[in-house]
Amino acid sequence: MAETVSPSTPALLASLDPLLREWLPRQRWFAGKGSPVTGFAPVAETELLPSDSRLGLHHLLVRAHQPPAPAGAGDCYQLLIGVREALPPRLAPALIGHVTDGPLAGRTVYDALYDPRPAEMLLEALRTRARIGGLRFERDPGQEIRDGLVARLLTAEQSNSSVVYGDTFILKLLRRVVPGVNPDLEIPLALAREGCARVPAPTAWLRAELGGEPYVLAVLQPFVRGATDGWELALRELAKGEDFTAEARALGRATAEVHTALARALPTVTLGRSQLESQVAGMVERLEAAAQAVPALRPYEDGLRSAYLAPAQLAAEGSTWTAQRVHGDLHLGQCLRSPSGEWSLIDFEGEPARPLAERRMPQPVVRDIAGMLRSFDYAAHSVTPADPGWARRCRAAYCSGYAEITGTDPRTDPVLLRAYETDKAVYEVVYEARHRPDWLPVPLSAVHRLATPDPN
Repeated sequence: MAETVSPSTPALLASLDPLLREWLPRQRWFAGKGSPVTGFAPVAETELLPSDSRLGLHHLLVRAHQPPAPAGAGDCYQLLIGVREALPPRLAPALIGHVTDGPLAGRTVYDALYDPRPAEMLLEALRTRARIGGLRFERDPGQEIRDGLVARLLTAEQSNSSVVYGDTFILKLLRRVVPGVNPDLEIPLALAREGCARVPAPTAWLRAELGGEPYVLAVLQPFVRGATDGWELALRELAKGEDFTAEARALGRATAEVHTALARALPTVTLGRSQLESQVAGMVERLEAAAQAVPALRPYEDGLRSAYLAPAQLAAEGSTWTAQRVHGDLHLGQCLRSPSGEWSLIDFEGEPARPLAERRMPQPVVRDIAGMLRSFDYAAHSVTPADPGWARRCRAAYCSGYAEITGTDPRTDPVLLRAYETDKAVYEVVYEARHRPDWLPVPLSAVHRLATPDPN
């Protein structure tokens, strides 16, 4: 990727370097945990507010160097750096550090999304379709953004950062950015054209063109006021001992409506023997890498591999499947229930750890379904004692709701469903081992189940 920097950028980044090395790995959205940051390379820098004013603001795209990646490689992160003489107490959680040399010497730098004024400046730029340096603030001409909306940062842990504006809009700022068409904008736009009300239509977005390649940096969508995400709702009902099957069934219907609209909006393909064998090879490769990273997986390798090879055997005998664009990282936390009881699906970025090209590939719909089934399992294990019966009932209701819309129950293809649920559970094992070791028994219990020959 070509680097696009202003003459002052190297000096600015050099002055921030020691602070960012300490601050960046502590962020929830930092993808390179477990390996130290050894330096940064500038990709692009835009001054949104001058640093010599009372409040400065810099938009940075920086590449973080981490061993053993070769020189010049590394993930690219989007940072909004606020600059003040000193931080007021309300901004203490945003502190990055105090700069001792370079163009910002003597100033304090912080994550500007915590600060309403810089966050509101982003919304104003989207409203007016501003062009600032290499940044392009774009808006659907059919949608209006009124000014004067107060910004507040959502502080829940997530892989990106979100700001809510007056309970009217929510801006998702992507933190780890890659070049190409981002499905988090592409898919909601396609669904909006189909009139699918299950996904909030994008109102505006921020992008950049670097080295001839497009980057999607942020997406603004309507905020579903008073909504509860599916994870919070499920845990609340579990804690009260309430039944969740009616909500699970409704969520299955909502998922099916989105899948049906996506099949109309974007191309579908048929997976035959060669295509499925390619997907299976990817699953096996991920399993082998996971077993190297997490030794607790090794006793299950043969059984898990059999889960992947079973659909390949059916494909060799002539079976085919339809693949289409899907959500790619569907779980209870990616679903919102409005006060009126309607479910919406959000966050179509896919699993951020996977390459963008892979996230945009057509997939069997069971990939999403498997993700949701795993999410019910997680919820059931979040209470003490765990309630696996709750998960079984929700899984069955979700599949039944899905069948009410599509006419096809996902459980009628247990071999493919088992393969994709296994792939998801292996991904979870690696994630939990790296980030939340206390949760590792949850996916390992699923691994134990899925490693048996019985596909049910």
